[in-house]
Amino acid sequence: MELKQIKYFIEVAKQEHVTRAADTLHVAQSAVSRQIFNLEAELGVDLFIREGRNVRLTSIGKVFLDRMENAVHVIDDVAQIIEEYTDPEMGTIHIGFPSSVASYILPTAISAFREIYPDVKFQLNQGSYYELKEAVIKGEINMALLGPVPMKEKKLEGTILFSENMAALLPASHPLAGSDSLHLNQLRDDSFVLFPEDFVLRNITIDACKQLGFEPNVSFEGKDIDAIKGLVSAGLGVSLVPEITLVDNLPRATVKKPITQPNVTRTVGVIVPKDRQLLPTEKLFYQFLKEFFMRLEQFQS
Repeated sequence: MELKQIKYFIEVAKQEHVTRAADTLHVAQSAVSRQIFNLEAELGVDLFIREGRNVRLTSIGKVFLDRMENAVHVIDDVAQIIEEYTDPEMGTIHIGFPSSVASYILPTAISAFREIYPDVKFQLNQGSYYELKEAVIKGEINMALLGPVPMKEKKLEGTILFSENMAALLPASHPLAGSDSLHLNQLRDDSFVLFPEDFVLRNITIDACKQLGFEPNVSFEGKDIDAIKGLVSAGLGVSLVPEITLVDNLPRATVKKPITQPNVTRTVGVIVPKDRQLLPTEKLFYQFLKEFFMRLEQFQS
């Protein structure tokens, strides 16, 4: 069994089509077909069911795919570890992030880090809260910034970098736009703009409203923070968003108001796997994040 065979197999499984897999791999279709045939012959099982030009995994093929994806991640990590141990300051950091940290938190941290380690490269992967947790667990990435930080996961280690308030974002035409602050109960009759179901920031808002005895009327949904802000800017509802997302980026025709009751907050931090070591360059950035935000908090205090 060769690594090339495994990588060909994984790509065919993803594409469910030999020709498309060959195009992605930049090799001839015949080469991919031959390697898959040799792999199946060596294993003594059919990994795919052929349906014309399309293929789909057999039951044993699905098991094999799961194991081989993990194996390839390990092999790739080892190759990168060997390269980075010769010079950790020139490696690549693979990090995931949700949209709520994309506009300020992550760019600020990377910019400060690159002033010290200018040759380090970053590969950024945006995803939802649960997608990023799963990506770290599976080994697709080794690190992700998240808010709130999961602290009781069997396979993840969470480190809180800071806590922040959620603020109310209102259209400038809203009756409460001129107030200094507001009680969340004052928005019980408003239409809300929130993330879709199963997004953690949606859950934070709904839980806060339920504390006061009402469930928000969700009229519009957006899958990233900019979509949420855009819908509020268009006057289509109100929302609760992390304060950090409004730093230097308050949308036109909107106002930001602090919430005095209840106190709606979230933690922001970084998650890493418990069962795998970070790569050397990733360790540099992980330690930097903890020290950077500690210093920032001390400065703000």
